[in-house]
Amino acid sequence: MKIKVGFGFDVHQLKVQHPFYMGGVLLPSDKGAFGHSDADVLLHAICDALLGAANLRDIGFHFKNTDDRWKGISSLILLQNCVKLITEKGFSIGNIDAMVCLEAPKLNPHIPQMQINIAKAAGIEVDDISIKATTNEMLGFIGREEGVVAYAVCLLQK
Repeated sequence: MKIKVGFGFDVHQLKVQHPFYMGGVLLPSDKGAFGHSDADVLLHAICDALLGAANLRDIGFHFKNTDDRWKGISSLILLQNCVKLITEKGFSIGNIDAMVCLEAPKLNPHIPQMQINIAKAAGIEVDDISIKATTNEMLGFIGREEGVVAYAVCLLQK
């Protein structure tokens, strides 16, 4: 069996009166992540981790922010496409571990639904997805609620 590990990172600016999607969940918030797709930083970091582990470059290579096909699209669809790409290379997902860093809103009540959404899109068990959240202790652009960051690692097996 071949095992590969991937790492993903994403960051998006927060804007007032913009929807805030995280893990496929629309969060209650007066600010939201801004980007070409739905700007779901958690899913983007997971996509990059999966693609990186399979040596398939990164999310921007496959889903360019200049391509209107991806404008406003749910990042769950991007995740499904990434899973298809890694599956075509003979890989399956062992697990995903992710961390989101933001000041508000609190993610804890939404994590179970995020896990369900990701598991369904990736074709894996909910128990194979760990999502954690932290603040930046009011420091930097995250602390000033100007942006949100997500990190993810994954294990692929062949």
